[in-house]
Amino acid sequence: MPMQESGEMYLETIHILSRRSPNVRAIDVCDYMGYSRPSVSRAVGLLKREGFAVTDEHGHISLTPAGEEKAKHIYERHTLLTRLFINLGVDEKTAADDACRIEHYMSDKTFDAIKAYVARNGSPDGKAD
Repeated sequence: MPMQESGEMYLETIHILSRRSPNVRAIDVCDYMGYSRPSVSRAVGLLKREGFAVTDEHGHISLTPAGEEKAKHIYERHTLLTRLFINLGVDEKTAADDACRIEHYMSDKTFDAIKAYVARNGSPDGKAD
């Protein structure tokens, strides 16, 4: 069963925060996403139940291998689409916002085609990958 957009957003957020610090707490997710503590606690509980996240005795949240794989997939979509839109002349905030909306609904087939196009024609930000 495909994951809902909100679940993907939480996975991506935990992934981003864990790149900054190995100790991600629910309050960090709240601050980053602007959501309430009860909303984040519920979402983390769902991610744990689905096998995408775990928490330790200190309440630190980490992604399981399955969660990390899914989060990296979502994050790759977000970053590639954002860079592509910026390269097309869209301002950074709009590009990131639009990429965030699109990344959850785009098929793998379409994303793979965009990724292949970018690989053939150079990085969307004009730099070599």
